[in-house]
Amino acid sequence: MHALAEGDPAGHKHGMRFETPLVRGTLIKRYKRFLADVELDSGEVVTASVPNTGSMLGLKEPGLAVWLSVSDSATRKYRHTWELVELAGRRPVHVGINTGHPNRLVEEAITTGTITELAGATAIRREQRYGVNSRIDLLLEAENGALTYVEVKNVHLLRERGIAEFPDSVTERGAKHLGELADMVAAGHRAVMVFLIQRGDCDRMALAGDIDPTYAREFARVAQAGVEALAYACDVSPEAIVVARPVPIICPTG
Repeated sequence: MHALAEGDPAGHKHGMRFETPLVRGTLIKRYKRFLADVELDSGEVVTASVPNTGSMLGLKEPGLAVWLSVSDSATRKYRHTWELVELAGRRPVHVGINTGHPNRLVEEAITTGTITELAGATAIRREQRYGVNSRIDLLLEAENGALTYVEVKNVHLLRERGIAEFPDSVTERGAKHLGELADMVAAGHRAVMVFLIQRGDCDRMALAGDIDPTYAREFARVAQAGVEALAYACDVSPEAIVVARPVPIICPTG
């Protein structure tokens, strides 16, 4: 459905370009968490899969413009997949909601040197077992054998101008991952949380402590224990998603 491209319409050198053109429509409703009915601009009404387990706060209201990818696979029950929300404004903002993309985007950004803090790995392994019944998103190995455990979180919530927030709902699993990263630091390894913001209208990121105070407290605890945290914003369009720039993480809200 998508590929890592050497160039994209925004002029960036690297990024994830959608292999087939996305189709635009209007959201009728999201339901059963993983399904959405959408009226395409052509007038056709389709049911699309929703690759997002979160609340999608502020991004699931009926009437919003959305962009869908289309699959020709004969084995798929739903041909359409919800990829982007288009927020109206003087300059429309596109927000990526597909949580299947961030791991691949971050891996590519590490490989190309965009995420400079994680440059220099000689090997990157995906979904390696660690901790208690968990898999780390990316395990980086340096030439000297040193290991860096990288957990990737998708971010698309924005309630205050310029400030992206995580999480958009209570995430016990996310808090568990923080604790396991701290365990890796205690074992002598490097551990890094990467928050990938699938929208470009932000210059900071904060923890949504009012939504999940437990996660915010655990984040503060593991930061003291040596777990690093990075946030990178993307440039998002119906043509491509590109990891664009680092943004600072500020104190929890709420």
